[in-house]
Amino acid sequence: MSRSSITRRTALKAGAAALAAPAIVPAGAFGANEKLNIGVIGVGGRGQSDLNAVSTESIVALCDVDEQRLGAAANRHPGAKTYHDYRQLLEQDNLDAVVVATPDHHHAPATMRAMNRGLHVYCEKPLTHTVEEARKIAQVATVRKLATQMGTQNHEHPGYVRLVELLRGGAIGDVRQVHVMTDRPGRWWSQGMDRPAQTQKVPSHLHWNLWLGPARERSYHEAYVPFRWRGWWDFGCGAIGDMAIHLLDPTFQALNLGGRPVRVASQGPPLHAHSGPKHMTTKFTFPAQKDSVELSVYWYEGTTKPPHDIAAKLPMNGSLFVGSDGEIAIEHGQQPQLLDRPETDGDGAAAGQESSPFSQTHHHQQWITACKTGSATGSNFGYAGPFTEVVLLGNVAYRVGREIEYDPVEMSTGDREADLLLRKDYRPGWALS
Repeated sequence: MSRSSITRRTALKAGAAALAAPAIVPAGAFGANEKLNIGVIGVGGRGQSDLNAVSTESIVALCDVDEQRLGAAANRHPGAKTYHDYRQLLEQDNLDAVVVATPDHHHAPATMRAMNRGLHVYCEKPLTHTVEEARKIAQVATVRKLATQMGTQNHEHPGYVRLVELLRGGAIGDVRQVHVMTDRPGRWWSQGMDRPAQTQKVPSHLHWNLWLGPARERSYHEAYVPFRWRGWWDFGCGAIGDMAIHLLDPTFQALNLGGRPVRVASQGPPLHAHSGPKHMTTKFTFPAQKDSVELSVYWYEGTTKPPHDIAAKLPMNGSLFVGSDGEIAIEHGQQPQLLDRPETDGDGAAAGQESSPFSQTHHHQQWITACKTGSATGSNFGYAGPFTEVVLLGNVAYRVGREIEYDPVEMSTGDREADLLLRKDYRPGWALS
């Protein structure tokens, strides 16, 4: 059957009419030079970088609640239709794929709507705002067989690729501890704050009600936008939701932590009802299994510091792996360093290191290729969903103020207060659908 008689886009429209049917993209559905029709939801900040990275394709739709940011993007892509409400964008009938680069609380509502239309999705990290959302998104992506990618752009960085090789290859024996540290939130945004009591006038270029979207109604205040939303529970996931998705990625990948039960305990300053802590320490304990020893993963954020002997080896915004036969340290975006190992080469990494190309667009191009051919992606939602679940448990443990035990099969901690924090309610019109 010729491509003129049945196109992939025609097939996707037919599939969207029956949401129960998986959207299976046949290999070869796109010609060698054919471009995807992509819509981008959120075109400022990180979204601008994502837009630039996928601009090798046809940008046919743009959405942002900020008219200034939307206007700037539209000037660069004059052929694209523009929207302030992504629910309207997702009704555009010539879309193949979308990029979701919104604040965290919009990730799941936008992504679920797109996947239920049979669209491929690239979604910024963290994949979702809650544990329940991560589970639902991963399930739907698997059933519908879509090309998906979470925006962890360093997943393919040569340093992280090499680190995963070393850990899987037993370079330091059985890994028993991992220590990971970030200086965020720091100067990037504020946490440990009470909700502003005063009301400010909404800027004329901002559609505030659409920015709130699924979140509970509240008055506008500059403490929330732009970017400062990360520190507020209703909109973001704090420092752990921002940086742990990057820094814990090779740990989660190399040590196969997906789907494993875990105990989680977090400590920090007294709880603020509306915003995350200024600093926090979290311990994730993965019990021993038949093919692995017990693993303790420590997360330090903000001004929290690890014990002195660990701090001496742990790079800021980096990780230290402690194994039965040695240790590995790595700074984010750099190469791993095998500590106290004479057989390493000059830069401290194991001899025979394989290099792999990396650029800001590599992660996006991997997804674009998958959309066209059905090939694999490293941060697909089947991987990113369980990863996000584990990371977000750090906030849950902090907010209830005690250790929780998470059963991924039941998606429950057995703690009623904690289980309520695994999910959330949505304003009418914004629920996952």
